[in-house]
Amino acid sequence: MLNRMLKNYCAGLIRAYSRFNSETVLARLKPVRNVSQHPARLLLLLILFIPFAGQAMAPLPASVSGAMPDLRPAGEGRLRWLGLHIYDAALWTRSDAVTVQSEFALDIRYARNIPAKRLVNTSVKEMRRLGFGDREILRQWAAEMARVFPDIRKGDRLTGVNLPGVGAQFYHNGRLVGTVADDQFALAFFSIWLDPRTREPGLRESLIGQS
Repeated sequence: MLNRMLKNYCAGLIRAYSRFNSETVLARLKPVRNVSQHPARLLLLLILFIPFAGQAMAPLPASVSGAMPDLRPAGEGRLRWLGLHIYDAALWTRSDAVTVQSEFALDIRYARNIPAKRLVNTSVKEMRRLGFGDREILRQWAAEMARVFPDIRKGDRLTGVNLPGVGAQFYHNGRLVGTVADDQFALAFFSIWLDPRTREPGLRESLIGQS
């Protein structure tokens, strides 16, 4: 009985997650006043919200580490959305004091397919929320990201390198795919993860080694 309940409940959540619609998911999650009386839901919550357990940090792509051999790992973390694994991220830097003005590499390993257009739109939305750029500048930055960002497949890596005073370079699965020669763009882009006002403060703390 428990197995059938868990199977049916998980199937409903997976269908909802696949549409990335929080209202749909919440509609399926009926309130439970005493979760101990619903073992299937308790087990599901335990599965979905197990924190990222620190495996050994994956090395940077050889093309990045070759260009910046003195980078060392600062921290890593996992992004989940409603329990769904989106990506793992690792920050590599030259100094212990990590800021958006320092030289570093942000290496993201994706667990889902994500179209380039979604990457661009989400990045612009977050830059705007953090107060970077006016409408025209954001439009220009969107065009630069559309030029550089590929469609992401599950298992892909996208590595962004911050070059203070220069801009940002991006590598897809170790291959250099483009440079945005605008240090203000780099500041705005990497602030999505490293600014104290980020939407994911827990991930930020993991990346800069404060978790």
